Amino acid sequence: MVSELQQLIDALSARLGRSVAMDDARIRLLAHTAHTGDVDEARIESIMHRGVSAALSAHVAQHGAAQATDIFTVPPCPDIGFTVKRTGMPVRYNGALQGYLWLIGPTTPQDTDVLREAAGQAALILHRDHLANEVARSHEREHVRDLVAPDPSLRDEAAAALIEEGLAVAGPVAALVATVSHGAGEPLAEQQRLALDLAVDHSRRRLPPTRALVLSRPDHALLLTIWPGARSEGIERAVGELAGVLHEKLVAEIGTNRRASCWVGIGGTHRRLAEAHVSYREARQATDVARATGGPVSAYPRLGIYALLAKLAPDELAASIHPGLLRLLEQGSGHQDLVETLRTYLDHAGDAQRAAAQLHVHRSTLYQRLRRVEEMTGLKMSRGDDRLTAHLGLKMAQLHRPV
Repeated sequence: MVSELQQLIDALSARLGRSVAMDDARIRLLAHTAHTGDVDEARIESIMHRGVSAALSAHVAQHGAAQATDIFTVPPCPDIGFTVKRTGMPVRYNGALQGYLWLIGPTTPQDTDVLREAAGQAALILHRDHLANEVARSHEREHVRDLVAPDPSLRDEAAAALIEEGLAVAGPVAALVATVSHGAGEPLAEQQRLALDLAVDHSRRRLPPTRALVLSRPDHALLLTIWPGARSEGIERAVGELAGVLHEKLVAEIGTNRRASCWVGIGGTHRRLAEAHVSYREARQATDVARATGGPVSAYPRLGIYALLAKLAPDELAASIHPGLLRLLEQGSGHQDLVETLRTYLDHAGDAQRAAAQLHVHRSTLYQRLRRVEEMTGLKMSRGDDRLTAHLGLKMAQLHRPV
């Protein structure tokens, strides 16, 4: 597709004696010719980064690009490096916007006739590629569904098919799972699903096509990454960076709704594509832990005790918390200062001086609060087993219901 588009705009450039560029519907560069004539910072940015800034994208939208059905112009805006007027031609197939053809500077009536003709040809190229891509994505979705299915034979067949059909390469795999705030057991809203799909697609594009696979679920999305020839430590670092990119993009796509939160979980690295289901399960557990503990990104290899506790069902977690500790944790009990004191004290392995410093209280205040905790729970902080019971109980409570 790219080569066809490039051939098209090369021919268009030669015919007009002008430089030409083509963007997709989101103002991401698809193809461009050698430059002739005036140039500005916006042109350089588009070629160097294959995209434009949010400010420039907004400027283009402000002048009706998305609604245009024929030739339109975008005036200069020096504040954002857009100092030369652009002439745009929307590329549409059956009315659906697929991209834009651009000329820099003024045009003649003959130019616009040629642009319209080229836009029609570009629309056919993009539509044909879209259909082919949809077929490939459909096959990919089916295979990835089987790749993480419970049935081992399905998993093996799916791994072999993905490699044989050229949709994936063989190599170590690591899964990323992303989700956004939603009701327990409920699917994501349409806007949330769109934000998740855009963020995952954005992250996927940072890897070669055969090294990333995606799958949308009702309440989360899977991005499966493949790292042929890479060492474990290198994979861990690269996947961590990719998870940060995914989370950042997801936050941006969700927008300004402060109530909406999002999390990304990272699974462990496993040797073969057929073991992707293990990394996927680990990534989902890491996402659950991130959601419960408030961390935006969580990696399964670094979960510690949470990796074990996350395997328990919510009712098992609740049943395992000490009854006295449950009284302390009861919502509306007004004992949040005691809970925070106990958690800090135990996280510092019973070091009263360090715990008091972190809480910004005197050690006598810390001891007073711990005595109240003992009175309410029946647990004794001087006993190792009771400290372990309390510490595990707090961790389980975070997974069962954040406190």
